[in-house]
Amino acid sequence: MRAVRLSVVTATAVAALTAVTGCTEKGSSGDSDHVIDVTATDSKCEVSKKEFPAGHLELAIENKGSKVTEVYVLFPDDRIVTERENIGPGTKQKVTAEVKAGDYTIACKPGMKGDGIRQAVKATGGTAAKRDPRLDAAVAAYRKYAQEQADATLPLAKTFAAAVKAGDLEAAKKAYAPSRIGWERTEPVAESFGDIDPKVDVRADGLEDGQKWTGWHRLEKSLWQDKKITAEDKTLADQLITDLTDWQKRVGKADITPTSMANGAKELLDEVATGKVTGEEERYSHTDLVDFKANVEGAEKSYELLKPVAEENDAALVTELDKQFAALDTLLDKYRADKTSYDFTSYDKVGAADRKELSDAVNALAEPLSKLAAAVVTKSS
Repeated sequence: MRAVRLSVVTATAVAALTAVTGCTEKGSSGDSDHVIDVTATDSKCEVSKKEFPAGHLELAIENKGSKVTEVYVLFPDDRIVTERENIGPGTKQKVTAEVKAGDYTIACKPGMKGDGIRQAVKATGGTAAKRDPRLDAAVAAYRKYAQEQADATLPLAKTFAAAVKAGDLEAAKKAYAPSRIGWERTEPVAESFGDIDPKVDVRADGLEDGQKWTGWHRLEKSLWQDKKITAEDKTLADQLITDLTDWQKRVGKADITPTSMANGAKELLDEVATGKVTGEEERYSHTDLVDFKANVEGAEKSYELLKPVAEENDAALVTELDKQFAALDTLLDKYRADKTSYDFTSYDKVGAADRKELSDAVNALAEPLSKLAAAVVTKSS
């Protein structure tokens, strides 16, 4: 998970608004009434209009400040509608969304910290865009996939928890990484339930003030850094299973759309870029490449399901995505002897030059992948 993030849209709220992110130069709406210019500086977040028709909405963002910023569209209770992170000084980005009538907030976060500088906005009237009927099948297939991943995760997590409770340090270490694969493959769906992710996947640097540290990474620290299992760790192992069981039961209720699948694929690559490539995610166990592979697999699953429509709308994009997914998969295979296993090289053994190569491959895929959502909705918008 990301070190710091705002709460995410719940299953009920997603039904009211589907976010689509992209970096294309041409606006997806083709209508200036649906475009809001957002000018972000180190001290301001200026918007060109505070009221707009519901339906397709495009944020044309320009960062005129000196700090990297983020821009969010939020519901009144701070749940995230859509977001764009890592907008560098002097750069521009576009974020496209489909919104129903209601009140929202646009927030800029200079330095990517704090609650952000906020502007209240309103969507009025309007209608949602039509969906290509072939995409319904993609959604159904992905929903089944997400449930299968959750169902497969629970027994692996129970094996991990049982080893912790037995005080078996080596068995717990062995079971740790496999227990996380299904979660990492479908992390955007897991994060859509904003209360679960902070319990099971938060890192020490992602804790909010007063938040108790629980979940996988808290136990990871005990196993690899502290090299001992305490009574509290055994209690935390039980809590992890309780929280993952809650996740498993709720996956079927998640609101999954074609655009959330496309955006989720991009989010998974962002997870790789900001956590796995840097070695921050699994800083004690150094099992980052296992998470890395799972994130890529999850992104590729969404892409393959959306590919028929995307290819019809943007064949060149699909050609590039096929190429970059294949290149990244081939590169990852260098770090495991058996292509059918998840026994990857410990990340602390991967040198700076190799990490740079991995980072470059992730970036080469992330850029075209950011356009997948726009390719999915082109005809229907």
